[in-house]
Parts: sequence; C-alpha cells; structure tokens
Amino acid sequence: TPTLSPTLTPTPTLDPTPTQSGDRFIPTRAGSNWSINFHYANENCRSPNQNHKAKDASSDSSKDAVAYAALLRNELLGAGIETVPDPHTDDRRHAVLSQDSHSLFRVTRLCDLSVDGDSVTSVCWNERGSLVAVGTHKGYVQIWDAAGGRKLTSLEGHSARVGALAWNGEQLSSGSRDRVILQRDVRTPPSAERRLQGHRQEVCGLKWSPDHQHLASGGNDNKLLVWNSSSLLPVQQYSDHLAAVKAIAWSPHQHGLLASGGGTADRCLRFWNTLTGQALQSTDTGSQVCNLAWSKHANELVSTHGYSQNQILVWKYPSLTQVAKLTGHSYRVLYLAVSPDGEAIVTGAGDETLRFWNVFSKTRCTKESKSVLNLFTRIR
Repeated sequence: TPTLSPTLTPTPTLDPTPTQSGDRFIPTRAGSNWSINFHYANENCRSPNQNHKAKDASSDSSKDAVAYAALLRNELLGAGIETVPDPHTDDRRHAVLSQDSHSLFRVTRLCDLSVDGDSVTSVCWNERGSLVAVGTHKGYVQIWDAAGGRKLTSLEGHSARVGALAWNGEQLSSGSRDRVILQRDVRTPPSAERRLQGHRQEVCGLKWSPDHQHLASGGNDNKLLVWNSSSLLPVQQYSDHLAAVKAIAWSPHQHGLLASGGGTADRCLRFWNTLTGQALQSTDTGSQVCNLAWSKHANELVSTHGYSQNQILVWKYPSLTQVAKLTGHSYRVLYLAVSPDGEAIVTGAGDETLRFWNVFSKTRCTKESKSVLNLFTRIR
C-alpha cells in the first residue's frame, strides 16, 4: 500500500503576490491559477524496517502505487481513469501519475462573487455533503445546493468577513472579524439566531465536537473557548497560546479531547481535557500552526504549517511522535480537508496549489491503555 512521500518538490506556478494580516491570512482569489498535484509513496518510507521491506517487494507494488493514485483521482475528482500504465515504462510513477493532470481534473464553478465585488473567505460542507456554506468578505453566509448548482439563501448578520464556518446537523455556526459567532438553523427564518460573544478579536477557528454538544472557537485574541449547545457564554476558556488560534480539532477516539495550534509567536500544539478543563500535552512544532485534523481510524493527527517551514506533519498521540514530515508547498498551508474514507487529505496554500496526500491508514488502532490513570478509557 502506498504511504507517505517525505520530500516533494513544488510545482512551478504563477508568482503569487499574497497579502497578510497578522496570523489570519486569506489569499486573493482574483486571477488564481490553482495547480493540482498528487503525491504518494517512494522508497523513503516511515522506518528503516519498512524501507528494507519496500526494496524486497515485487515489482507489482509499483503498479499498485500507480493504481492507487488512479483510484484516488477517480474517487476525489471523478477523473474517469480506466487503465493503469505499466510503471516499468513510466519513470514518473513516484511523482505524479500524469503530466496532463488538468485533462483529468474536472472543475465545476459553483459561484463567482466577484461580480458583486465580494470574495470567498471560507467554505464548509454539511455532514451529508449536500450543502456547502460559503462565507464572504462582506460578511454574508451563503448556502448552496452543490448538486443543483443553486444558491438557497444568503444570510446577513455579520459586519465583517466570515473566516470560519462549522456545521452541527442543520445548524450552521459562523465566526467573523466582527468578533461574533452566529448560530443559525438553515431550516428556520434568518431572524432565529444565537449570538455568541466572547472573543475580543477576529474569530478564526470553529469546530463542533463529534457528539454535537460543544463548539470550540479560536480567535486572534489568542483564546480558545468552548461553548455548549444552549449557553450564550463560554463554559471554558484556555489562554495558554501566545498567538492566534486558527487550528482546532476534536478527537473522534477520546471523548472530550481537544487539540489546538497557535500562530507564529506560539507555534505550539496543545491538547486539552474538556471534561475536566485540564491542559494535557504540548509541543513546539517550530512553525505557525494553520490546521489540524485527526485520523478517523487511528490515534494520529495531521497538522499544516506556515512560517517558517510551510510543512505538513503527521503525529502519533499521545506520544506526540512525529510520524512524517511532508514538504512541497512554498507558502503557508492554510487549508486542509480530509477525504470521506479518512485516508487522504488535500491541502491548499498561498502558493496557489492544491496537493493531495495519502497520509492515514484505514487500519484501526487496537492498542488502548487499560491503566486506571487513563481518564479517557474510564469515562465515556
């Protein structure tokens, strides 16, 4: 099975001229020329033992890698690849499946806000994958039927750009530069909304817990707040970060476990037990933390980074052992999404490239601590 490619070379693109504002950064979309790259295994795997096994494997493994890349393209992009080239006649098998990637990449334009003098500042799919919410620079939140290609509604309420969105069933939470979080049920009139006010600067990260009971929010005020589904005030506040908190992720494996990452002046991954309000492990990543996502199948998580290394890191939890370091982006890796099967991720950066990576295995980790000191195995 193809695994991670530790070092990747960025694809030449048009020279971007992005602008930045503190730790929050939203690239200009005008004239964007997003490049698409797919990355998968080479001989430099995760450990010397795996390297030895890879060298001893039959030539079929190379073809398997190419076949997997084709399957990945078909699954994520609907590429319609029907044949797999022989890897022994194609030296590109450890880089990109085909140089003619644009002929395999199908793009559907859903909306163009430039006609209204606006721009996209955030996007978020609902859990069923039927609706996509679009936050805009002017403070609107649009709800689109992706399959039908039509706008269902446009929600007002924010007075500045909407940089964070998070669905919770039929409810949508939006965070803005106006420091307010709005929660709205898309089935009810727009006037039925809850206003959550706790941040003193822009709200730049939002995530609902897997049990749909708690919302975590991060802000440019360096605060990480936790809200329940009924209160208008935060039930927990964490102030250990020294920079903006954009990267937030709830563990799907351990109830109440929350991870967060800080901006350039902080660079730390921090873990919190929201059941008790206690701070757990932390580690200095060496770079601004832009995004976090947990594996659906194993106790691992991936982080994407900005200044100064623009890398992607895969970690084991709770040891915080660094499993892999992926490079290739030449600017901050500000966007991250996990594929539905939980194996692949796609990253987007200010260098105007999208890159697809196979980072997680579907094999579920069966090892679990039975110690009475492991709170998460004793309280569910």
